[in-house]
Amino acid sequence: MNFLPEKIDDYVVNHSQEEPNLLKQLNKETWQKVLNPRMLSGAFQGRVLAMISKLIQPTHILEIGTYTGYSALCLAEGLKKEGMLFTIDKNEELEGFAQKYFDKSLYKNNIKQLVGNAIDIIPTIPQKFDLVFIDADKCNYSNYFHLIIDKMNSGGVILSDNVLWNGKVVAPLEKKDKDTEAIIAYNKLLSTDSRIETVILPIRDGLTISRVK
Repeated sequence: MNFLPEKIDDYVVNHSQEEPNLLKQLNKETWQKVLNPRMLSGAFQGRVLAMISKLIQPTHILEIGTYTGYSALCLAEGLKKEGMLFTIDKNEELEGFAQKYFDKSLYKNNIKQLVGNAIDIIPTIPQKFDLVFIDADKCNYSNYFHLIIDKMNSGGVILSDNVLWNGKVVAPLEKKDKDTEAIIAYNKLLSTDSRIETVILPIRDGLTISRVK
């Protein structure tokens, strides 16, 4: 769903920073070889993620949902030199794909891939986070939030992708649509939890920025 008129959307993209060459290669290979390439963050949202990370200058980042590594590389652009990004995905078949691009990047020593169930892995990471990006299975968004909120540094930021869910959040809810139901509940959670302040940006499929007080 386009939340902006196509001409305005094109104008915004054309007047925003261009994606780096390595990410262009990753983007192209994902569309050529990987199922569901629309899951990729893409050039414009990637630049948004990179900009937010650069403004925060995090020491530790957590990403829930690696896919082919595009968003991780964007987020890593803002890391402090000694910083570390932990990225979790349950799809072990894509681990090598993402690692290939991590190894080609300037951040090969700052990104650690973790393969498995994020609900099990998150409690094993001892670090507290300055920035978290949630972009995985929608039914567990609220569970992820509850796992990470006490692992956030004060002033830390939680980014949540797909929170407008192709516009389904304002459409009549179908009984078997558990993903939409979960996203609606998650959006309500973020807007009412007193530990954070939240805004939704209606870009692409919706991106929430939640700042920990």
